[in-house]
Amino acid sequence: MGTEMKAPENCENIVRNRKQKSAQVEHSEKTAKVQTNGTEQIENKEDIKKSKELKKTSENPKSNERLIQQESEVTTNDKSNSNFVIKIEFDPMSIALFTLAIVTRFFRLSEPRNIVFDELHYGKYVSLYMKNVFFFEKHPPLGKQLIAGVAHFAGYDGNYTFNKIGSEYTENVPIFWLRLVPALCGSLLVPVIYNLLLQLKINKWVASMGGLLIVLDNALLTQSRFILMEPMLLIFSTSALLFLLRFLDSQYFSIKWWLNGILAASFYSFSMSIKYVGFYSYVLGMILIARHIWSEMRNQNLSDIKLFFKTFIKGLILIGLPIVIYLSIFYIHLYTLYRAGPHDSVMTSAFQASLEGGLASITHGQPLKVVHGSQITLRHTNGRPCWLHSHADVYPVKYEDKRGSSHQQQVTCYSFKDVNNWWIVKRPSKADFSIGDELDDIKHGDEIQLVHGLTSRALNSHDVAAPMSPQSQEVSCYIDYNISMPGQLLWRVEILNKEEEGDVWHAIKSHVRLVHVTSNTALRFTGRQLPQWGYNQHEVAADKNLNHPDSVFNVEEHRYTKSSDQKERERQLLKSEMIPMERTQLSFWQKFRELQIKMFWQSETVQNHMYSSEPLEWPLMSKGIAYWYQKDTNAQIHLLGNIALWYSCTISLFVYAALMVFYLLRRRRQINDLNEQEWIKFESIGCILFVGYVINFAPYFFVERTLFLHNYLPALIYKICLLCALVEHVYDILRKMNQNFMIFVYKIAVLVWLAYVFHVFQTFLAISYGRTKLTSETILQLRWKDTWDFIFS
Repeated sequence: MGTEMKAPENCENIVRNRKQKSAQVEHSEKTAKVQTNGTEQIENKEDIKKSKELKKTSENPKSNERLIQQESEVTTNDKSNSNFVIKIEFDPMSIALFTLAIVTRFFRLSEPRNIVFDELHYGKYVSLYMKNVFFFEKHPPLGKQLIAGVAHFAGYDGNYTFNKIGSEYTENVPIFWLRLVPALCGSLLVPVIYNLLLQLKINKWVASMGGLLIVLDNALLTQSRFILMEPMLLIFSTSALLFLLRFLDSQYFSIKWWLNGILAASFYSFSMSIKYVGFYSYVLGMILIARHIWSEMRNQNLSDIKLFFKTFIKGLILIGLPIVIYLSIFYIHLYTLYRAGPHDSVMTSAFQASLEGGLASITHGQPLKVVHGSQITLRHTNGRPCWLHSHADVYPVKYEDKRGSSHQQQVTCYSFKDVNNWWIVKRPSKADFSIGDELDDIKHGDEIQLVHGLTSRALNSHDVAAPMSPQSQEVSCYIDYNISMPGQLLWRVEILNKEEEGDVWHAIKSHVRLVHVTSNTALRFTGRQLPQWGYNQHEVAADKNLNHPDSVFNVEEHRYTKSSDQKERERQLLKSEMIPMERTQLSFWQKFRELQIKMFWQSETVQNHMYSSEPLEWPLMSKGIAYWYQKDTNAQIHLLGNIALWYSCTISLFVYAALMVFYLLRRRRQINDLNEQEWIKFESIGCILFVGYVINFAPYFFVERTLFLHNYLPALIYKICLLCALVEHVYDILRKMNQNFMIFVYKIAVLVWLAYVFHVFQTFLAISYGRTKLTSETILQLRWKDTWDFIFS
């Protein structure tokens, strides 16, 4: 690949050319205008630095041989675009940090052989993967897939019940291999942070300190040793940022440019496929891309077409590729989990019927078309799974707020299969319920009556306020009290997906809205729970908003009424059995769309947890989490960070913000405390690290669900990196001031602080590993804050 050269003949020419180029570079330094874009500025500075180094080299006769080799490589690259050099560099510091991380993360990884905290959930999902059983979880599946893949090669068969925290693992559970992926990701995080800081032009020793601080944080250590998702989330999001910065620093359309762009896009997609909070890091990446494009727009040498083309390619890489990877991950997920399981009820009837062995008595032998005389169960399609239900009880005469009711038979939405979920579809013009000799299909726009199967009372609504939603009408089954309130029993069938399924009402697949003809209101699941008189079932009302997503239902179980005798019908309903089903077919896109809607919009019950915490409590670590406890020895595992490190990082946020305001005000007054190179570096670090911290922290103030300390870890990473950048910045200021004594004192102070961080790390290792027997006195000594809730007997 190299170009042949004769050293004696070419050496002098090369040196002479380099001297001329170096002189040109020095001249351009004096005359060139300073560019505002941080990335381009850094590239220019690197070029200047390299030119100066080459000048020094050219003046040194002993280095001519090395110079010739460099010139040879440049000549080769210029002459042949098809050839490229693959350079493999080993950074001893990076390897040393990784080795240290491996030692701390993998130390007795199989201990304790008990379920620790959220291993209860994620271990259960991995077991379901082993059995190809479908499960529903609000987070994307990549993390579970990676762990399940390792577990499969380790021979795990999934035959273990993750029933409660603290339960002991049986011998058939390869717990080391189940914990391997998080531990490996937690170890790789250390050299990635080191290289990220180097990419930000941080001094190598300060970057090494950054990697060391990741090793010495107890929270990151604890989180990396169990079947948890955060280590994978952190490694993918930080790696994506590292490769994105390298992508922006690379020459357009070079191999390095393509490679870094593809890696950045892939890791961003992986991050979002672990947990959706990975999207926050992706937002930071898009901000950096937008900032880079905005700076390029000032380049007059770029035509509009070239600028558009470059922007388009960036979008293709950083938007298109993550979407493709995300879809591929879900394709694997849905292809692998083809069997029915305990989470099926969350999905629609059609989705459940597509799973092997799921939803008895739905498709096997049951008719497809809904007709006059059909016996059906109506399932709420979107959101919470429940079925239209009625029972003999009536609404109370007066509610607790003194409003009156119709005193009619209650209609609710019940979350369990029950015989009172059966209804009979009836044409208003027909008296009996049997289907007769010819099927009378129910179509879009037809008006019907729905008669409750066991009580034989028709679904009704009238101008009476609903019990829990007074802005809507009450829905009931009509009882004729011989008063001036006639039944209003007609409902219009609207098939919402008739373009795909046709205008004939079909079981399972047709999504229908039942509109009350008299009041032009839609039957709707309100989501509100009835009091004890309604057996705490969910309210159903008639809503004036006809397009509400909770007004969509579908027929799940279905059969035809063949007898007009009421007693015979009731006997058939009571004897209804669950029989095996045949799978229906849904495309990947149909399944993917439904699963995404459920994952984004499925309401999560907010529960009070004794170890839950609020975002304002995280920066000062006011509350930890008890992960595991052994009663006879008081050995326990708590998620607590290194308090010396966390407090220092929190202080660094305010110091950086104060310095930024100070510098901006001074620059406004035309006083430049930092030269352009220093200012661009300081500003770029803030744009990446300070903004990254805010993006990964601020959204939690608007989240209405139970939060824990581990939700803070992605923001913590940015905070640690910002601390390192600030340590270097203060050192640079002292060096500019030529305060040698102050520099010496500063170095000693940093070393003393590092020693204290290590001391805190070592002190709390007992509750990071959970291997140490603890007395009550020892536990109390570890309780440095009154808000920390340790366990002891």
